[in-house]
Amino acid sequence: MTALESVATYLPSGRVPIEDLAGQLELTPMQVKLFRRYHRLAEVRREPDGTLLDLLLAAVANLDGLRGREHEIRYVLHARTFPVVVPYPVNPVHALCRILGLDHAVAFAVTHHACATGLLALDVAGRLLAHDGDGLALVLAGEKTFTRDAQLVPETSVFGEGASACLVRHAGPRDRLLAYAAHVRGEFDDELSDDPSAYQREYHSSLADVILDAAAQAHTGLGEVQLILPHNVNVVAWQRLCRRIGYPISQVLLDNVPVAGHVFCADAFLNYQTARERGLLRPGDRYIVAAAGAGRGATFSAMVFEH
Repeated sequence: MTALESVATYLPSGRVPIEDLAGQLELTPMQVKLFRRYHRLAEVRREPDGTLLDLLLAAVANLDGLRGREHEIRYVLHARTFPVVVPYPVNPVHALCRILGLDHAVAFAVTHHACATGLLALDVAGRLLAHDGDGLALVLAGEKTFTRDAQLVPETSVFGEGASACLVRHAGPRDRLLAYAAHVRGEFDDELSDDPSAYQREYHSSLADVILDAAAQAHTGLGEVQLILPHNVNVVAWQRLCRRIGYPISQVLLDNVPVAGHVFCADAFLNYQTARERGLLRPGDRYIVAAAGAGRGATFSAMVFEH
């Protein structure tokens, strides 16, 4: 059973208020107010002089569980929101492997589930390790806001920079993956759809469905779920979702939304780290990680873990 061995994160020290991004993102004063007051997006993190490689290395540097065990790493996966995250021919993941002495590992990117790709990467890592029978996988997440598409989700969220690094093993005593559900909705293609507003209109019901699907697979009622670790799209989206499924909004960890924004596929790991630091998870607690992503179609994903 796939298990999380160790998780580490990194957020740049540079804090940029939403108001300072208005000109760059072509936001009206009213849109800025909506982001801050309604969606509760106050600021994002930026590292203007840093590269994607710098972000990923900073997260791995905080991963104490990796030190002295580099030889156990069989796979290095980079979970990407966007298929292209650096200009060709730059390859930060292969560079990271060379720097850290992980040249022996198979390194590749996982994408096409947009902001839900972090969950896909965990599933892929676990399946690969189950086939091998031993070893570890290093799952990385985090991107640079190097294009406008990588800076803003119109009317919905603002991307921030940051990164995460997670050690995954096939089986372990804690943070065991009990269930994974992913609903891929190709009809929500933002370029080919006859109804461009369909994704926004069905977002809450679709995310609710996948959360309930994952819980059912894990034979877990929502009343048994101690915590939901969300993707940090905005606060109001989760308020609406919780009303739909009857889950307490106080048990959705939303504290990182105002101070970090939507950190691509790293949100789940940032929120996990916060939950651990604050003692919100006790041994045996079950929690759900949920995410949604849109682009060429949409993906709604959820995982149930036992801490």
